[in-house]
Amino acid sequence: MRNFFAFAKRMTRYPAALFGALVLAFFSALGVGTAMLAVVPVLQNVVYAASNRDDPKIRDLPILARQINERVAERAPMIPQVIPDSVIEALPRGAYAAALWIFVGLGVLTVLGAAASFLHAYLSQTLVNRVVTEVRRESFRRVLKRPLRDVISAGNGATDLVSRVVNDTGSLGGALNSLLGKGLAETTKAVAAVVVAVILDWRLAFIALIAGGVIAVVIRVLSRRIRKASKQALRSHSDLLRVSTEALQGMRVVKVHTAERIEEGRFHRANKQMLRELNRVRTARALASPLTEAIAIIALGTLALIAIKAMIDNAVEPGTFLVALGGLGVAGGALKPLTGIITDIQIGAAAADRLTELLASQPEPGHGHKLARLPRHARSIEFKGVTLQYASQPKPAVEDISLNIAHGETVAFVGPNGCGKTSLLSLVPRLYDPDAGMLLIDGQNIRDFSVRSLRRQIGVVTQETVLFSGTIRQNIAYGSTDANDVEILDAARKSRALEFIERLPLGLDTPIAEQGLSLSGGQRQRLAIARAILRNPAILILDEATSMIDAESEHLIGEAITDFTKGRTCLIVAHRLSTVVQADRIVVMDQGKIVDIGRHGELLGRCAVYQRLVRTQLVGSELATA
Repeated sequence: MRNFFAFAKRMTRYPAALFGALVLAFFSALGVGTAMLAVVPVLQNVVYAASNRDDPKIRDLPILARQINERVAERAPMIPQVIPDSVIEALPRGAYAAALWIFVGLGVLTVLGAAASFLHAYLSQTLVNRVVTEVRRESFRRVLKRPLRDVISAGNGATDLVSRVVNDTGSLGGALNSLLGKGLAETTKAVAAVVVAVILDWRLAFIALIAGGVIAVVIRVLSRRIRKASKQALRSHSDLLRVSTEALQGMRVVKVHTAERIEEGRFHRANKQMLRELNRVRTARALASPLTEAIAIIALGTLALIAIKAMIDNAVEPGTFLVALGGLGVAGGALKPLTGIITDIQIGAAAADRLTELLASQPEPGHGHKLARLPRHARSIEFKGVTLQYASQPKPAVEDISLNIAHGETVAFVGPNGCGKTSLLSLVPRLYDPDAGMLLIDGQNIRDFSVRSLRRQIGVVTQETVLFSGTIRQNIAYGSTDANDVEILDAARKSRALEFIERLPLGLDTPIAEQGLSLSGGQRQRLAIARAILRNPAILILDEATSMIDAESEHLIGEAITDFTKGRTCLIVAHRLSTVVQADRIVVMDQGKIVDIGRHGELLGRCAVYQRLVRTQLVGSELATA
């Protein structure tokens, strides 16, 4: 519960709303307690009137008012006079007037109570919404700053993180609302009712408090089970979200491989696991309410027997007994919703544990105001004995690689699948940090500088093009918020994307479907290239950047990339021989190591790995044998 109350403490950041909610709940409870104390003389007069019907003073308001003051002063001397003498003297007399004003008073109290309840709920919900929005924003910020290695290697990965940001914050919000809303209101009313019962007859209240203690123990035991089961249910929900998201995002693959039954089976298994976890929560929640009710009924029955014996012995007045019993009934009535409230809080506590774990995670290195900005790359990029190994792999993806690349040089990286090409280039923008060795830009270790200043001078185009919901303009300008339309159009022209953009009815303002599915693969790739061009990077990384481009436009786009790379350092992972041949140098990799470096003709004559690649993997390899 410590993590949950740490989040609840955030509500103190909004003192005005919190103070208002507390005050309204307090006044609501005070009204309940005062009304219960005031009803004692009324009940006594009713009882008296039943046996003395000829007494005209029984239902007279001034007499009732004085009796209320006397009763309150007798039972609670610390409370000032409830009804001032001047008000008593001004009260109308007569039985009908008494009944009329009593109903008017009840109506006023009802309206005031309803207004207080509304304002309390309004302020509570507003406060909780602000806190949850703040937590959700901090959680998402933490997700964005987590090291890529942690996101990929952690359980369900991105899906679990999304579940925490969206679903767990929702559970936390529900718990906070139960705590400050219904929980505060019901608790204050129960406390007020118990206080009234203690004032009227402490013996009855003592027995009730014992019953309340037993109920509290029962709720505590059950709440532990609920919190544990809720945490497992949240994990199952994350897994269910992952399975369903993968199936829907890969719908094209699912259909062409007739794998609907496979995906249905995966979803069914995840859904059944979630059902099992939810049923564990169900059992504890179902036990809480009947156990509480049973204990409360037994306690009230015991109290009734004791009170009846006391009335027979004339030790307790009937009016006092009825109000005391009514007060305990109000307190007991508050216990039933409190069990549900405590259950909600336990579910929120499970979510709070997961959110605390997320917020406590370390951001990727390189973020911080104290780090210096890396000057724009102008001389060299040097890999110095770098080694990178993924946690799930037995061997390093990149092992003890040293390589020096001059500014303005275009270097192509080739090798069999899984040889470490992409892993090596991912070290440049610090998507990963090497486990050994270092990467130097212009002779300076990039770890000593702000990661933002590093990445802002790097443009990256990958084989898997990522587009976001929005317009074509927004996607080209992604990450370059200060770009104007002239610059965006120029980037689109250089990437050869303007050709198809101009044919669209809305041009740059054309909306893009989720994941860019409304565009062809080649069109998506051109937008990604335009995005990189717009950044005006000093370092350009092309990881299979032309893999989705048709042969007809490959030559034109190749020319655009060639023109754009002038004066920039360009690192290319390519599967097309035409791209490889144009590079200043070709780095051949195999099993995480560099096996040779040279130009096409040199490698073709001496490097067996490169010869095999040309024959079997590089597109357009027939040129080599022509």
